[in-house]
Amino acid sequence: MSLRRLAASTRRFSLTVAGVALGAALGLSAIAAPIQAFAAEPPVAAAADGPALWVIRDADSTLYLFGTVHVLKPSTEWDSAKVNAAFDSASDIWFEISNPDDQAAIVPLIQQHGVSPQTPLSSLLSAEEFADLDRAAKTIGASGPQLDALRPWFAGLTLAMAPLVAAGYDPQSGVELVLKARAEAGGKSIHGLETIDKQIRILAELPEDQQLEFLRSTLKEFDNAAIELDKMVTAWATGDVEGLDSVAVAKMKVEAPHIHDALLVRRNTDWANQIQTILAGSGVGFIAVGAAHLTGEDSVQAILAQRGVVAERQ
Repeated sequence: MSLRRLAASTRRFSLTVAGVALGAALGLSAIAAPIQAFAAEPPVAAAADGPALWVIRDADSTLYLFGTVHVLKPSTEWDSAKVNAAFDSASDIWFEISNPDDQAAIVPLIQQHGVSPQTPLSSLLSAEEFADLDRAAKTIGASGPQLDALRPWFAGLTLAMAPLVAAGYDPQSGVELVLKARAEAGGKSIHGLETIDKQIRILAELPEDQQLEFLRSTLKEFDNAAIELDKMVTAWATGDVEGLDSVAVAKMKVEAPHIHDALLVRRNTDWANQIQTILAGSGVGFIAVGAAHLTGEDSVQAILAQRGVVAERQ
């Protein structure tokens, strides 16, 4: 499997430890095999109110906060009247990145930050771990030796998606791509809180031991990844924010605090800063970011609350 094939298929999946940000929201998607066809299945319907929505208001601004899942089964129903009304009322839409489907931008970044042939994975993992990597790689039509030149963060991200694709999850059904198409059709202004380069660097610039922690977690959770994402999607689609925190964030905070800090806390703090800047203007905006960023004691809303900015659940 060529680097270009791996890089060209990198789209929109959470940069997170397996099972935690599996759909929780950070921004790349490492799919190293074509999306597989899968049998039709009953839709996973949202509750009447659907996924959670928050609103922040001041004298002349209204900002909606909506948590997303980056990969979904096409059968998952998540639209709701309140989300559609909020989205339709906004003139400006913010995503984590404004161009998640820009392959031309992603490929050179992966070539720069995702490959390290001088330090192969086989030199960093035990023989048993590399055998596990080889087993996982074979599920995407590759092998351990073919992935050996990848840096640990990119190997982990690549393999994290494999069981999800096999279970019928599809990045093209992710919430952001659906909302982005709606925004473009409606002539709305589209903005990004980050850039693709910044998102890739979040994991690429982690110390090697923390990258290996991420890869080992991915391999450990490989067989249960789809089950964990099923739980997360169910909590998200029914507006169960506490359940979502339990499935998507709490485990990472305890088991991988450095990654939790890099992927969630620092970014949430930066986004809270940007939201306060947006509030200083006027008008109606809609902000759609990974659902893990909007749950728990380190959420965007919690950080804003510490500064006296209240986000009300709708």
